[in-house]
Amino acid sequence: MCGICGFTGEMIDLDDRKAVIKRMTDVITHRGPDSDGVYMGDGITMGFRRLSIIDIAATGDQPIYNEDRTLVITFNGEIYNYQDLRKELIAAGHQFYTNTDTETIVHGFEEWGTKVLDHLRGMFSFAIWNTKEKSLFLARDFFGIKPLHYCMVGDSLVYGSEIKSLLEMPGFHKELNLDALQSYLSFEYVVPPQTLFQGVSCLMPGHYLWYQNGKIETHRYWDPQFHPDEHMTEEEAVDKIDEVFEESVDAHRIADVEVGCFLSSGVDSSWVASNFAGQKAFTVGFGTEERYNEIGYAKTLAEKVGIEHHTKVITPEEYWNIIPKVQYHLDQPSADASCIALYFVSKIASKYVKVVLSGEGADELFGGYNIYHEPADLAAYQRLPRGLRRAVASFVQHLPNFRGKSFLIRGSKTVEERFIGNCSMFTDKERRAILKDSIPLRQPQELTRPIYDRCQGMDDITKMQYLDLHVWLIGDILLKADRMSMANSLELRVPFLDRRVWDVAATIPSRLRVDAHNTKVAMRKAAARHLPEATSEKKKLGFPVPIRVWLREDKYFNKVKAAFESAEAQKFFNSPALVHLLEEHRAGKADNSRKIWTVYMFLVWYDIYFSSDRVTAPEGT
Repeated sequence: MCGICGFTGEMIDLDDRKAVIKRMTDVITHRGPDSDGVYMGDGITMGFRRLSIIDIAATGDQPIYNEDRTLVITFNGEIYNYQDLRKELIAAGHQFYTNTDTETIVHGFEEWGTKVLDHLRGMFSFAIWNTKEKSLFLARDFFGIKPLHYCMVGDSLVYGSEIKSLLEMPGFHKELNLDALQSYLSFEYVVPPQTLFQGVSCLMPGHYLWYQNGKIETHRYWDPQFHPDEHMTEEEAVDKIDEVFEESVDAHRIADVEVGCFLSSGVDSSWVASNFAGQKAFTVGFGTEERYNEIGYAKTLAEKVGIEHHTKVITPEEYWNIIPKVQYHLDQPSADASCIALYFVSKIASKYVKVVLSGEGADELFGGYNIYHEPADLAAYQRLPRGLRRAVASFVQHLPNFRGKSFLIRGSKTVEERFIGNCSMFTDKERRAILKDSIPLRQPQELTRPIYDRCQGMDDITKMQYLDLHVWLIGDILLKADRMSMANSLELRVPFLDRRVWDVAATIPSRLRVDAHNTKVAMRKAAARHLPEATSEKKKLGFPVPIRVWLREDKYFNKVKAAFESAEAQKFFNSPALVHLLEEHRAGKADNSRKIWTVYMFLVWYDIYFSSDRVTAPEGT
């Protein structure tokens, strides 16, 4: 696992280019503390930081070249089928000088061009410079496991694994993207390809980018479309899932260093961990209450399968103290409170291993979120005439809250109207109440509509999964997984997000994904062959964090209130409206914890990235 960055153009002189690329690589040293590398050619400067996992000798250092050095690559990720590809390319006449997976890509690009992407199995973002054509090729993996950002600064294209590298480019004008801010309040994360930095974009998953003669062209090379086999039986689905996932875990354990795993009480990470007998697993939690602490569940499984289990209970003080450092590493604010827990479990793991496997992606592929029950829950009500349902919703939305109000309102809408992803935070009305009038709003459906347009004709559960694959998974789940592990120089691998696993998941009919009683129906039954029933059938919990409890304590209430009343907050928000949310929550009149947290995380992030010209990492644990 590594970090890459670079820019096109000559700048003033060679020394200036050296100084800039050094600053760009220095700020992502955490992504690769083992070594660094630079390539400077006619029209390009490329930087690299290495965390050595495969071919850990010096021959694995980057940049890496093809035979005649006309192609130069820097690469972030892992290619799990590189050994097979290497044999194929050698048979085709290519000569290798390293044992790395990186060199497989550059020779594959030479042999197949952009079609090399169809041959790769793994997670990746990489840059290839063609010294003859003076063209730059950037690519990102199928699901977006590895990040890649880019922007134009003057006549130069600037790119990097993390946005903080781009900020080091001379001439970069740091400006807040207000459109991304207002959508962040709807989703609790920044919806890609936008970022909160004006002019900076993320390259979307399944896309590549060409840059030549001052022009940027992006292309989609892969789209995770579902094509359910309605004739598939439950037994067939379970067999296929079991076989392909076990094989994927084996493939994802390829490394020249020890590999561990994260372990919660859920079925996803537990199934991964069931393959790790005799090795190491890592778990964190809060306090002693079971709803906030999964260590007990995880310990039971660890003992059963024979894993060396390392745990930590995170104190409230540790959690709050590390928030600025976490938001710094995220590059963009995230209100997902589990980010901080992921930071701590990554920190523990990094003391013992360089690589961990985790369970991200299972919910999006196999239908794991509880909200996926909604289409079935609303089905009977939605058989009533649409006009009648809309009239009822129009009437009740002006009434005080009562049990069933949300059901009547959501039941009046299509899935495209009501579902913007696994997380929905502030409504349009609520955003207008807390934001300054000068900040324009647009409905979140404007961002989700193009995605829904690509999956018309599918059932509502499948539409919801498809949307989450393109919004929630990228903007939240994989962002925090990459940034929190890399903040601790730890490589995180996700065997559920594998092309071969996807090829099976895409064919599972929705009735075997979600039924009246459970989610991930077929996947759970496959996992049950390897796990205790209590684990395989455990309801989806997420990572519980006691934010709602802490915000009612004076110490943390006052800390957040001070931020809500600050000069920085008043640039964008109506402070009295924010304080009202906070006071209402402390009084127990409403659970506003997630809304409060969403605004507070933005303010912490804004202070780090915009309070001064120079962005520096905050002090922290």
